[in-house]
Amino acid sequence: MSHTLSEVTDVVRTGDAGPRVGAFFDLDGTLVHGYTADSIYRDRIRRGDIGAREFARIIVAAVDGTLLGGDPPALGAIGFAALRGRTVGAVTETGERLFAERIAGTMRPEARDLVRAHLRRGHTVVVASSATRMQIAPVARDLGIAHIVCTELEEEDGVLTGRSTAGMLWGEPKAKAVRAFALAHDIDLERSYAYANGPEDIAFLSSVGHPYALNPHPDLCRAAGELGWPVLTLREPRTPDLRAFLGTVGGLIGVNAGLATGVTIGWLTGDRRLGLNAGVGLAADLALALTGVRLNVVGEENLDRARPAVFIANHQSTLDVPVLAALLRHDFTAVAKQEARLDPRMAVIGAVLDPVWIDRSDLAKAKQSLDGVAERLRAGVSILILPEGTRMPTPTLGRFKKGAFHIARQAGVPIVPIVLRNTGELAWRRSLLVNPGTVDVAVLDPIPTDGWTADDLDDRIAEVRQQVAATLEDWPA
Repeated sequence: MSHTLSEVTDVVRTGDAGPRVGAFFDLDGTLVHGYTADSIYRDRIRRGDIGAREFARIIVAAVDGTLLGGDPPALGAIGFAALRGRTVGAVTETGERLFAERIAGTMRPEARDLVRAHLRRGHTVVVASSATRMQIAPVARDLGIAHIVCTELEEEDGVLTGRSTAGMLWGEPKAKAVRAFALAHDIDLERSYAYANGPEDIAFLSSVGHPYALNPHPDLCRAAGELGWPVLTLREPRTPDLRAFLGTVGGLIGVNAGLATGVTIGWLTGDRRLGLNAGVGLAADLALALTGVRLNVVGEENLDRARPAVFIANHQSTLDVPVLAALLRHDFTAVAKQEARLDPRMAVIGAVLDPVWIDRSDLAKAKQSLDGVAERLRAGVSILILPEGTRMPTPTLGRFKKGAFHIARQAGVPIVPIVLRNTGELAWRRSLLVNPGTVDVAVLDPIPTDGWTADDLDDRIAEVRQQVAATLEDWPA
């Protein structure tokens, strides 16, 4: 009994609301594709932190637990033992780093939509997993999930002992822990939902009235058929292939060809601005066409309603650059961090656009650079700024820095937010390759800055950020 995401979210939307309804999500293979432990072991191997003896034990335990029907928690015990003597703080930092470097890129995009559907109904949403808190916490926080049921690591005075507190939550122990959580939080399990992918979670899924086998292992798929459970298949994170490689190479060639054409036009006509406008638009169009990226834009009329303006956008991907260039097209430049000058992908673009480079390590120089931007605005040149200051690992917004808002207030020009929905799906922040697909864009109404003061700037920034977040949360038709 296969169901689509829209069918399941409709069930959630029309079903019971309130905190007495639980929504329990497994982590590995459910919220994320694959296993978060893989990222931990890859990192340890890369750092030379696994000796030959431990590596052999890991291989034996993995084969025994997955292929020979042995004891899967034995592999976890080996991993816990390797953490003995490490502080809780250090392990937490490792979990955050691995989330940003790798795990965030394995999160299923549609799982975010499913979690959001439950949160909107006021359900008590929980990640319930045999994984440890260091693996789960960054994912849960990014999804807005407040509760975690997991394998807890034993500690003494902030130092890990190399053991778990009550064994690994695998199979029936996980189901028991979920039932205990439900009892403690007054959750009605009969009205609750659970999502998991593996046969070890049959007991867990059986604990609730609305179980879903999500992207299930064949054994769970068979069990779901026998038990009459619905099967939900979510879209996997995109993995670059040969098409992505060839498209990306073509896109880079297109950028250079477009900008070179613009430089030539400027030289032949003696009008640098004319050449720049022609070259940027052509470069962006060629880059997107050759990588197979299409744009679906809502609010396109807002791009030219109030120029010059300070355009801001959320930032997930290198793909943001050609997308934004294709939207803005003419009479604009950008403000970028000084470190980006060293990125070879920015070399040609930087030479042609003449962006304002900000040295974030020197506040005095940074302020001086930002003050000079106002002069460009008064000359009719719009400014593009990415206020998060760096590419975020997921669609969840980062903190907005003040620079863009300070510039707009100082120059007396409006702010125009551009919301990019899914560039990170086509080209994750740590990927050099772009997958073909459609990018959803919403250009919001220009926001006047008349009457803004230095005293209320923080409140204004929070309002704009909330507007962007609300658009990502509830995408306009």
